[in-house]
Amino acid sequence: MRRPGTKPVGAVLVAALVGSLAVAAAAYGRPAATTAPTGADRAQAADAALLRCGNRARVGILAPITGQVASLGGQQLNWARYFVTRWNRFHRLKITLVQGDTQLPDTAAALRAAQQVAGNGQVLATVGPAGSQEVVVSSPPLRSSGAAFVSGSATRTSLTQEAVRRGFFFRVVPPDAIQARSVANYITGTLRARNVYIIDDQEAYGVGLSDEVQNVLRSRGVTVTRDSVNVGTATDFSSLVAKIGSGVNVVYIPWQIAAKAQVFGQQLRENGKQAALFGSDGLFDPSTFKITGAYVSFFPVARTSSLITQFRNAHGGDAEYFGAPTYAATQVVVNAVDRACRNGTATRAEVRAQIWRTDIAARASVLGLRVRFDANGDIRGGRFGIFRVAQNGAYIPVG
Repeated sequence: MRRPGTKPVGAVLVAALVGSLAVAAAAYGRPAATTAPTGADRAQAADAALLRCGNRARVGILAPITGQVASLGGQQLNWARYFVTRWNRFHRLKITLVQGDTQLPDTAAALRAAQQVAGNGQVLATVGPAGSQEVVVSSPPLRSSGAAFVSGSATRTSLTQEAVRRGFFFRVVPPDAIQARSVANYITGTLRARNVYIIDDQEAYGVGLSDEVQNVLRSRGVTVTRDSVNVGTATDFSSLVAKIGSGVNVVYIPWQIAAKAQVFGQQLRENGKQAALFGSDGLFDPSTFKITGAYVSFFPVARTSSLITQFRNAHGGDAEYFGAPTYAATQVVVNAVDRACRNGTATRAEVRAQIWRTDIAARASVLGLRVRFDANGDIRGGRFGIFRVAQNGAYIPVG
């Protein structure tokens, strides 16, 4: 009887013979294998495909350019274009953006867009996607093509902790573990709330962030009621509003569609409910979400930097803050592509390696902090701020 894990002698001889034939076939220029390449083989080939950079390289961008969140996706595209325009003015290597419209919250559209960008053999890396659920569905095609992807807004904590994305996915905004603590600190420390109603949006982003805020609040003795609504399809929230009792101090809605949050907030006030309304980074849209007195948490952005001022002047006075981190994500990707292309050629694997080496000084970053990644692909030292919506619709920093 042979030992477990060993092969019979005949099998070893056959394996040796097959190996010899393969070597011989390669020596005479004939293919040794007759089977079709596996998915892993194709992925490895795409990862190592050598592209001639010349004086031009292509970078993908996945964003909700149309659809229910186009107001935010448009900001991301504008900021990515702004970086590329500035870069192309001063560098030999010119960058072309290849767009993929993810149409958040339509994950089917996000998958199609990711497949199209990943399947473009000239694209060396990708900026985006925007939403956490988009990152989840986009990961398989992007990873299988070897393409790194750097998001300027996807915050679900688990995205950088799951092996399927490690080494491929990076983000220049902090995770929801940090956002949740910032939100909970403000709710308990500043608003002194003891009764909170949380409503998630049934998406990877909203559910994950709701879970984390809920856990922190409950650990501090706060009464938390949890509810859920399909924000993408809902048009009326009156039945949901009716369930919110008079003793509730704060209603927390980590949603991604600002227009729906505006409707919800209006119905909340029309029904005489005076609880403070608190949104997340996905609702940081001053042109749409305008409930006076509402709160919104948001990414780190250097609002007084010259980059913001120059962008605002070039875009009709609108700083489009939500899109600003996508400038940083584009900066990371393009600099990595440039370093990888310095010998005239580059592979997607080489670009990934260069992204790991990212080190952008705070003075050169629209985020106002140094851009480096930890072992999971998260930005180091990130934080969230809290804003309050003034009567004139302006977002005022309060924490």
